[in-house]
Amino acid sequence: MNEYEQLKQLVMEAADDVAKAEGGNKAAGTRVRKKMQEIKAAAQEVRKKILEGRETETGAAGGGGADAAE
Repeated sequence: MNEYEQLKQLVMEAADDVAKAEGGNKAAGTRVRKKMQEIKAAAQEVRKKILEGRETETGAAGGGGADAAE
């Protein structure tokens, strides 16, 4: 799934700046916060694709799992 690969790439891109931010680098902290917004959006896309896949499966009708209320 391409969306998942993109999510993993974004997390990897943030790793250096996370380490710098932990060391007190304020600019790196700003970059991490910006990247986290991108990660959040990418994670939502992965979730959306998973739900679309579930809806297209045969036998999924009437599942009513934990996500039914969302």
